[in-house]
Amino acid sequence: MGRVVELIRYIVKGCAGESLQRSAVGPMGLAEDRLFMVVDRNGKFITQRTKAKMAVVRPTLGDGTIKLAAPGFDDAEFDVVHDGDQLEVLLHKWTGKAVDQGAGPAEWFSRFMGEPVRLVRVPPDLERHSNGVLGGQVGFADADAMHVIGESSLADLNDRITGKGEPALPMNRFRPNVVVSGWDEPYTEDRVRTMTLGTVEAGWEKQAIRCVVPTVDQAIGQKAGHEPTKTLAGYRRVEGGVTFGAKFAVLTAGELAVGDPVSVTSWLD
Repeated sequence: MGRVVELIRYIVKGCAGESLQRSAVGPMGLAEDRLFMVVDRNGKFITQRTKAKMAVVRPTLGDGTIKLAAPGFDDAEFDVVHDGDQLEVLLHKWTGKAVDQGAGPAEWFSRFMGEPVRLVRVPPDLERHSNGVLGGQVGFADADAMHVIGESSLADLNDRITGKGEPALPMNRFRPNVVVSGWDEPYTEDRVRTMTLGTVEAGWEKQAIRCVVPTVDQAIGQKAGHEPTKTLAGYRRVEGGVTFGAKFAVLTAGELAVGDPVSVTSWLD
């Protein structure tokens, strides 16, 4: 029996995460996770892949507002536009509509990013599905509703990294939504096919292929060497890259809290 020890949502894709004690979970994952996204003048999404400093932007939600804070910039608060003018956006290979959040957020993020950008929101009628085995619903996450990692997986990876004389890495390098304790075997999340977490039922979509983001120090928003990619390449390489963590679809919506039990109901054969 596992247990939920961390819940994290990322209100603006690519920006700092927010630790939660409890969250509603819908078909697209934790409530308000990747609800917003920054796009360039052509509507293409921007994340830490190309702008590592996004890691230090800390968005929070107020009563109908979004608050933005970053070192060296004035805090700002803007009304959330739920259903206004829409822009055509590109997120990896997916194209669709997103709700533009107006001049205020665009100006704040443009100053921070050093280029003209817009902040957009998931539209009320979004219909986007993952490319995983279940084809679950997804908002502005890369491809799937929930990203899950077991603590034992990070412990195993860090044993390999520190064995080479490099410092251990924190879990936030991997930007999970759910961290699970109690899975004694590392990479248990790879073998889970269905599980219940609190009142939520989730189904395995695919392993998480890692991009450059885990090499970004989330505290300072700067690339910090070649780990963990270098170590993962030695034992977690698959077609398309290296893997760490697993992506899940939400099969039954519900609520999830830190401390909730995690019960695996089916395994990879």
